[in-house]
This record gives sequence, C-alpha cells and structure tokens, in this order.
Amino acid sequence: MNLDLTEEQVLIRDAVRELCRREFAPLARQWDREDTFPRSAIDQLAEMGLLGMSIPEEWGGLGYDARTVVLVLEEIARVSASVAILIAVHNSVGAYPIWRFGTDEQRRRFLPRLTAKDVGAFSLSEPGSGSDAAALESTAVRDGDHYVLRGNKNWVTNGHHTWTFLVFAKTDRTAGAHGISAFVVENGTPGLVIGHHEDKMGLRGSDTISIALEDCRIPVANRLGAEGEGFKIALSMLDNGRIGVAAQALGVMQAAFDEAARYAQQREAFGGPLAKIQAIQFKLAEMERRVQCSRLLIHRAAWLKDSGQPFTRAASMAKLYATEAATWVAHQAIQVHGGYGYTKDYPVERYYRDARVTTIYEGTSEIQRIVISKNLLAGR
Repeated sequence: MNLDLTEEQVLIRDAVRELCRREFAPLARQWDREDTFPRSAIDQLAEMGLLGMSIPEEWGGLGYDARTVVLVLEEIARVSASVAILIAVHNSVGAYPIWRFGTDEQRRRFLPRLTAKDVGAFSLSEPGSGSDAAALESTAVRDGDHYVLRGNKNWVTNGHHTWTFLVFAKTDRTAGAHGISAFVVENGTPGLVIGHHEDKMGLRGSDTISIALEDCRIPVANRLGAEGEGFKIALSMLDNGRIGVAAQALGVMQAAFDEAARYAQQREAFGGPLAKIQAIQFKLAEMERRVQCSRLLIHRAAWLKDSGQPFTRAASMAKLYATEAATWVAHQAIQVHGGYGYTKDYPVERYYRDARVTTIYEGTSEIQRIVISKNLLAGR
C-alpha cells in the first residue's frame, strides 16, 4: 500500500478545499443555527461533478477510486459535516447501488440525473427496525407489472432534496432476510408521503426525514436486482457507506484538532500560552495520534476496496475507530477552550455535536464490533 497521493489526487483535494473555503465555510454556522441547507450548495457540488464521484465516466460520473472519494469527503467535513454526509450518502448508497446492481436500462434512466443535478437517498431503517435491519416490516406485493409498497421508513438522509429513494421491503414475509427486495422510488410517486424533518442535536442542515409508503405503486422495472436480493445489496452498500462516514468523522476531528491547537497557542494563562502547559501538550499529542491512526485505517480500507480485496472488516474497523476518535477529539477540543468551548461563539461545540452521531448511523459502534468479530472468527 502506497500512502503517497498522486498529483491528480492532490489537485482534486485542493480544488475541493478551495470550494469549501470560499463557498461553504462562511455559511456553515448559519446552516447549523437555522437547520437549513440550500439547493444552491448542491448545485455547486454538481458543477464540480461530485454527485458522480463513484460512478464510472461512461455513465456520467468521475470514476474516482475509493481513496480519492475519502479525500473529498474529509475536506468537505472539515468545513461542514452536514454537506459531507449529503454527498457521502448520495455517492455510496444513493447513486452507486444503481450502477453496481442495476440493469443498463436502469442506469440510463437514473444515472444521468444522479450524476449531474439530483441526489439519492437510502431507506432501510424503520421505526421498529434499526440495527436489526432484517426485522423491517415494509412490504412489496406484486400486482401485474407493478409492486404495491406499504410501510414506514425513518432516518432518511437528504430528505426533501431527494429525487430517488432506494427502498427496502419484504416481497416474501416468510423468508426473513432472504425475502427482502430493493426498489428505486422516485420523489413525487403517488403513495410516497414525505414526513417530518427531524430536529437533531447535530448535523443540523442535513435534512433527515421519515417517509410513508401508502399503496405506493412501483413498476417492476424499478426493482433493483432480483427478488430476495435486497438485504445482500443493503449490506454490501453499507460497507461503502462506512468508509464514507469514517472519512466524515476524520474531517470533523481534524477541524476540531486544528481549532484546539490554534486556541492553545493564542490563549494566555499562568503567564504564557496554554500550549506551554504540559497537560495541554499531552492532550494535543493524543488528539493528533488519534487523527493520524484514523486516517491510516480509513485509507487502508479504501485501498483494499480499490484493489478488489475483501474490505468489510477493514471498513468496520475504520468506521469504529474514526467515529469514536472523533467524539473524543471534539470533546478534548472543548476542554482546551474551557468555558468558551461550550458557547456557540466557537466552532468546537458544533464539531462535538456533529461528531456524536457518527458512532450511530451506518451501523452503531456495537454493530461494528459484531461485524469485526464475526468476520475475524470466520477467517476472512
């Protein structure tokens, strides 16, 4: 594994960094405060082609490898975790599954818009099934050349901005996980009801909603894969998503660390800057260690994916370590700031709130430990 970035990767990283600095950084605090995210920001991401990072060029995307996608997501998350999760979800579990599992006809129908202007969402969780995703209760009943979908979904990222929802429902209620199928449901389809916007602790600006499927008729042509393959599709896409969430956590903790190091050198206490106090030096050293360890785990998982090797365990390890490290680093950044860190005058309190959820979605830390141990004991 070569950790050096290519010249192209450096150019891409720097271009994204400049976009974020110029367009997103001045507004990130406002988006958090007002819990809003403008369509214009999505348009700016689309102009750079970032809606199609993981899609091959022949289908309208940029064809970035996983390590390049990680670089992009980290840069965006350093400025706004809300923007980062929008682009991460869209790329890893919104558009990518259609390319990976779709027919050429489905790719022609959906990918031009999903790579150029519109975003997708992933609808697996339900009010009664989160970590135990196989326990979902939504159903899809075949009716001629259509399916009729019924049920409820929640924690749907990208919400009102979404054009296509990748919905998972049971086509065979007696087959457990093997009876789950996947469907592409377009926003505006009769019977698809957009629910309330969640008022969250962090990631404010990321539009998280619930949806209801009330006799929602979907053409058979919108089924992704064969009947019963939905759970397999969902799990394989979550491996991709976990690398993305880890990269998001990395960006947040890097931003928190940078703020803490800067503040420690500027703030005077006990006759000199905080950075001269050994307790603060040790704190900064441990923060930097966790940042760098996270980066190595994330890039290793991405490298394994790019090289065609199994990466499920590596993705879970990267996600587990980086997200828990992010909450710790953001916590310590607040400690370095003291009382000021607890106010909205400084960005570290936002970083803490944004980091906290990363240990929950795309599989909780507890689920990651289950995935790692099962994978390890199976000898994979």
